[in-house]
Formats: sequence, structure tokens, C-alpha cells
Amino acid sequence: MDLSDIRTRIDQVDDGLVSLFLERMDLAREVAESKRGTGKPVYDAQREREKLADVASKVPASLAPQAVSLFSLIMSISKAEQLSLLAADKPGARSKAFRAALRPATEPFPECATVACQGVEGAYSQIAATKLFRVPRIQYFNAFEGVFRAVREGLCNFGVLPIENSTAGSVNRVYDLMARYRFSIVRSLRLKINHDLLAPHGMALADIREVYSHEQALAQCQHYLDKLGVKVHVCENTAKAAAMIAGSGRRDVAAISSRDCARLYDLAVLDESVQDSDSNYTRFVVISAEPTVYPGATRTSLMLTTGHEPGSLYRVLERFYAFGVNIVKLESRPIPGRDFEYLFYFDLECSAAGEKFEKLLDALDDVCDTVTYFGSYAEVV
Repeated sequence: MDLSDIRTRIDQVDDGLVSLFLERMDLAREVAESKRGTGKPVYDAQREREKLADVASKVPASLAPQAVSLFSLIMSISKAEQLSLLAADKPGARSKAFRAALRPATEPFPECATVACQGVEGAYSQIAATKLFRVPRIQYFNAFEGVFRAVREGLCNFGVLPIENSTAGSVNRVYDLMARYRFSIVRSLRLKINHDLLAPHGMALADIREVYSHEQALAQCQHYLDKLGVKVHVCENTAKAAAMIAGSGRRDVAAISSRDCARLYDLAVLDESVQDSDSNYTRFVVISAEPTVYPGATRTSLMLTTGHEPGSLYRVLERFYAFGVNIVKLESRPIPGRDFEYLFYFDLECSAAGEKFEKLLDALDDVCDTVTYFGSYAEVV
């Protein structure tokens, strides 16, 4: 056969595969109906192993890995369809909680709110809050947990917290608190961070012996500080570092902070943009005690735990692939009290509008031990 004839035959085979795929999915739905009310699990590990072994035995050894991968994906799609159908019988199905949290198009993200931030005036969290809300009424707390408590106790409608930096990585303390409080993320912001070296007026760069700032800011300026040859001290946040320098009366200390803090605390900018990378961004999230999904949500955050066995994380990734969902972040954290076992944080890029997303929320129970849905939201750039 020439190339044209070969392609015609491939098209005929593919048409047959499509018809067989549709037939198989119809059978998967019949399986779900037969299991409805019986309590039988969707995932039958023994049958799946036997099925994949049978597939491998029916093809040449050179094609066995590819055939097993193909049928593994087909079975993953089949199980996801069954889980989605059976979720209709579960009062606690994640899709139902999502629909209850979904706000109509006539209810956009609020412009005015009482917002909790860690730090003081001039902190990057405050800068982020003024970009996320048009008119925020900001209350400040000394620690990240203070922000969570303020939201939990109803003192503030929302909290604004840094969750990761493009240079220094994730803010682990915030992730740990998210796992503990189980709040919802309702919006996020990617903020360009420019760190300046601030000191009292009249000082020169050569006078500096010690530098104060938040640990993340110090990490983002590590190479600059090494070249400067100074002693570094960790503060609760960059704005408090600037405030402390301004009131210290010392002539040998400086702070790494924002340009806003130079104006707020009447400090001079000795050096500007001292971060190691020009592409230095921090993601801030808005947290809410009440699950809320505002219109335009295209990003979703989940916390998952899997079985401590080979291939457990692969099955999760395979499920996301089956739904055509892009993973934009994957972070692992140790599970307290369980040696060498981890929980995983996922950020997914997927429109929250439509049936596919709801099916995905209900299609994870067979590949995860636990699933915590942290919310769907839009990200502001």
C-alpha cells in the first residue's frame, strides 16, 4: 500500500476504536448502575491486575508496556465515569459542595471587605490586599496564624497571605495552616516583588554592618547579601524590619523592604532592586472561612494523600491527564507522625464552569486516601 492507502486504513481502524470506546463507556455506566446501592467499590485491584496481565500476554513483548499504559488509561477513564455517576447518591459529594459554593455571575468578587494581613502598614501583604480589593479595611496581626484565627472568629471577612515565591519557593507555614484550618482560597495574586535596601538618611552603603528582614526576603537576596558581607537578622516581616531600623537610632543597620516602607518610615533607599532575580514574584492568596467560588474561577487547589505504595502518585497524575487538566503546581509535605509518608498540594488550571470540572472533583476517591478541596478561584496578575 502507498501512504495514502495506509492513512485511509488507519482512519478506518481509528473509527472502529472510537465506536469501541463509546461502547466500553456505556458498559462502564452499566457497571456503575449495578454497583449502585450495593456498596461495592469502584476500584477492584485484583481484577485490574488480572486484566492488565491478560492484555500484556496478548501482544508482542515489545508492545506490552504500551498496551498496558493504554488500557490503564482507559480503565482510569472508566472508573472516573463510574465515580461521577455514583456521587449523585452521596450527600457529601465534592461536586455538590462545589455547586453550593458557586456564586452567580451577578455576584462578583467583592471590592470592599475587612481583610486580615500579617505584619504592619507597608508589608507586602498589605500591598497585595490593596490590589486584590479596591477598598480593603485592613487589620494587622503578628503571625500567619493570627490571620487564620481572625477569619475563623469572624473579625475579618478574608485573609491575605503569601503562599509561594518564584525564587525562595513555598511558604511552608502557610501551607501547614491551610491543612489545619481547611479554609477556602477564593482569589490569588501574582505580585512582582522589588526589594530595596533602606537605612536612615545620611548613611552610606559602606556603613552597613547588619541587615534585617523577613526570612523569605533574605533568601530572595542571598547573593546580594553575601557580596555585601553583612550579618543578617530575621524579622517577622519586611515592614517591621523597616520600622525597627527607623526607630533604632543606629548608624550601622539597614532593612530589606519595599519602596513604600521608605516613604512610610522616612528612610533612604541605599540600593534598589537588590533581589537576586529580576523575575521575583510572590503569590498571595485570599482565604475565607466559608467555601465560595466567584465567577471566572480558572484555578483550583487540592490537598491529597495517597497510599504508601509504588505507583500511587502516578495513578493520581493519570487521572488528571485523563480529564485534560493542566497541573501548574505540585508540592509534597511530610505527614506529621508518619515516617516517609507525604501529602500533596496540587494547583490545577481548569475552568470551574462546566460538567467536566464537577466530574473531576468526584473522580479522585479511588486513587487517593483523602482529598481536601481548597477552592476554585481566579488569579490576578
